[in-house]
Amino acid sequence: MLRTHTCGELRLENVDQEVTLAGWVQRVRNKGGLIWVDLRDRYGLTQLIFEEDSSEKELLDKAAELGREFVVQATGTVIERTSKNDKIPTGSIEIKVAKLEVLNAAKVPPFIIEDETDGGDELRMKYRYLDLRRNVVREKLQLRHKMMQETRKYMDAQNFIEVETPVLIKSTPEGARDFVVPSRVNPGEFYALPQSPQTFKQLLMVSGFDRYFQIVKCFRDEDLRADRQPEFTQIDCEMAFVEQEDILSTFEGLTKHLFANVKGVELEEVKRMTFADAMKYYGNDKPDLRFDMKFVELNDLAKGKGFGIFDDAELVVGICAKGAAEYTRKQLDALTDWVKRPQIGAKGMVYAKYNADGTIKSTVDKFYSAEDLQAWAEAFGAEQGDLMLILSGEANKVRKQLSELRLKMGEDLGLRDKNVFKPLWVVDFPLLEWDEETNRFHAMHHPFTSPKKEDIPLLDTDPGAVRANAYDLVINGVEIGGGSIRIHDRATQQLMFKHLGFSDEEAQKQFGFLMEAFEYGAPPHGGIAFGFDRLCAIFGGSDSIRDYIAFPKNNSGRDVMIDSPSTIADEQLKELSILVNLKN
Repeated sequence: MLRTHTCGELRLENVDQEVTLAGWVQRVRNKGGLIWVDLRDRYGLTQLIFEEDSSEKELLDKAAELGREFVVQATGTVIERTSKNDKIPTGSIEIKVAKLEVLNAAKVPPFIIEDETDGGDELRMKYRYLDLRRNVVREKLQLRHKMMQETRKYMDAQNFIEVETPVLIKSTPEGARDFVVPSRVNPGEFYALPQSPQTFKQLLMVSGFDRYFQIVKCFRDEDLRADRQPEFTQIDCEMAFVEQEDILSTFEGLTKHLFANVKGVELEEVKRMTFADAMKYYGNDKPDLRFDMKFVELNDLAKGKGFGIFDDAELVVGICAKGAAEYTRKQLDALTDWVKRPQIGAKGMVYAKYNADGTIKSTVDKFYSAEDLQAWAEAFGAEQGDLMLILSGEANKVRKQLSELRLKMGEDLGLRDKNVFKPLWVVDFPLLEWDEETNRFHAMHHPFTSPKKEDIPLLDTDPGAVRANAYDLVINGVEIGGGSIRIHDRATQQLMFKHLGFSDEEAQKQFGFLMEAFEYGAPPHGGIAFGFDRLCAIFGGSDSIRDYIAFPKNNSGRDVMIDSPSTIADEQLKELSILVNLKN
């Protein structure tokens, strides 16, 4: 070993010991006859000291030539620091160096490798291997590591078996776009990279592996955002001989285990909410419950008073922002402009202030009496000092608009505390959703999700009303996991394919292997998959998942460090039987 200790472990009890450290030079402070060097590795930082009166001049000269990020080995004696640094664990000691060896010199890095850096996102991604040396980034990957270990510990204790499933699989038409891989030995045919191991984990249930899990890479060729990457990691799980309640109980247990053992947080009981209620009261299927501001519908109170915008609207709905009546006209105008942005799409906003003197003033006073506005306040449960914000329009659109406004108000009022965690199970999702582009129903989750038995007759008469045995786990407004009880018999699976617009031939070609497996004794089963990168980001208090991935892609799906994706040689394309447009 090139070192006897790491740069994070020496303390006062090690004084007078001879030690050897190895690491990267964080900084050099040269006072002429006295040089201090901060030496860093992934475990911490230790100060080295070189003194002219007790060191050979050659050694002092050598130290003077050190630059940032030089890789060095230093041997010396642990001494007590006269000027201690209580900000680092090794701040009570330093190493009086007797021998120094430069293991590798380094160019001046393109940005400062410290917690507070001068490097922008693109620059740090290009030199990601340097960015990973920074404490704040390394700690995020250490958090990820610990979460992986604790996941495996919990799952093993619950008798789950970890099984690896194939990465080269068959392309399917449902879901996001596949990444495809050409087969050289089967010209003109392609593999796909898995969007999830869905069919394989169901086949494992047929195989008798009644409790499976896998921390697995998945791939989706979709538009990117802060919480999405073209390749991502799931905690993928499946159980046999279970009902929905068994799944919720087991994975509520996993979530509580992770919070307790990784963050030291005792998570509260996970609430339940139907999809219908989530949409009605919060405008989305992943409500943030760290604050209230439930939607209040005002159709009965706001319509028929001569205010055309409300009278012509399908839905008049609003929220009550506690203590926000002191918002100025300028602030309220800015808020109105915010909801009118194309990203939100509202045509305007009505507000009513419940003033400290008990009066209620609104932007529509000429249409509504004081008694009308008091009735609004009662519907909202508003008190003196509160602000009521109201939108109107087509029901589905206005709920989405108000959902965005609610989240903004929660943020502006400081109600979205990253140290508070509010978990929620959202249940009873619709089985199908209508797609305007293709003019047909698609599976909201995937085509293997089982409908609720009592709703199966509705498949022929009202497909959009059929509820699924599906559930999502939401924390602080972020979906971190989703799953369902699966279909486990051929007849029901064929019925599902039929209502999704598959012909018998298409269903057989795509999923015949699964339906055949169901005929050999498939047990009732269900499962869930957690977005592991998102879960890490929530634990770390971040909005973006990038820093929890060792080598992430940028918003264009590019790895700017290795310059990928990239073109390949024409010879390779021909060998793979892919047509090449040569120059023209």
